[in-house]
Amino acid sequence: MFDAIREDISSVFSRDPAARSTFEVVTCYPGLHARIIHRMAHGLWHANLKWPARFLSHLGRAFTGIEIHPGATIGRRFFIDHGMGVVIGETAEIGNDVTLYHGVTLGGTSWKEGKRHPTLGNGVVVGAGAKILGPITIGDGAKIGSNAVVVKDVPAGATAAGIPARILDEAKKAGGFNAYGIGNDQNDPLSKAIHGLLGHSMVVDQRINRILEQLEKMGVNVEEERATADKFDPNYLNKIVD
Repeated sequence: MFDAIREDISSVFSRDPAARSTFEVVTCYPGLHARIIHRMAHGLWHANLKWPARFLSHLGRAFTGIEIHPGATIGRRFFIDHGMGVVIGETAEIGNDVTLYHGVTLGGTSWKEGKRHPTLGNGVVVGAGAKILGPITIGDGAKIGSNAVVVKDVPAGATAAGIPARILDEAKKAGGFNAYGIGNDQNDPLSKAIHGLLGHSMVVDQRINRILEQLEKMGVNVEEERATADKFDPNYLNKIVD
């Protein structure tokens, strides 16, 4: 157990540049505390001491703000950054070298017994506020964007973001994942609708401009119409959306 704790401490230094000393990590990192408590509760759970296991995990939640069911299976070098609000369900399975940020939920979508929580492969990173729901699988090395709601399997190495989460294509992966906030492209339907309206308005503006040009050629005075059109900056809405 002490070797495992040393590994956990080492993983903090490799993933959090704010960590300055072992003493600081041991005393001030709730993610590490939650992991140590879960190890003890998990042992009690599999020794068929269900109530003591649940009560210990309950104390761990009160102390750290992180709720990990004692039945959950967690691999080596697991790191929870900040930690507040993290919830991990009973049948969740987490591989090695996984990182979760605050507000993450590995939850279920059914009240039936059996496997009802997610499985995370090795090296998965889950951004702040993301919800991964149901007995789905997140492949090795996958990344889940902040505030995403994932209800379907995510392939190994993929990046998923949005509500509901979708796989970002190769051209957008580099800028698509953000551990703390919403990225520029989350495949958000509202954002797509606004951009569609902006594109349509630009086409309409071009048509109106051509009509005004034709009227000018016919000798019609359109200065007032042009002055009204010039008051509106077509790039204004684009700046707001971006």
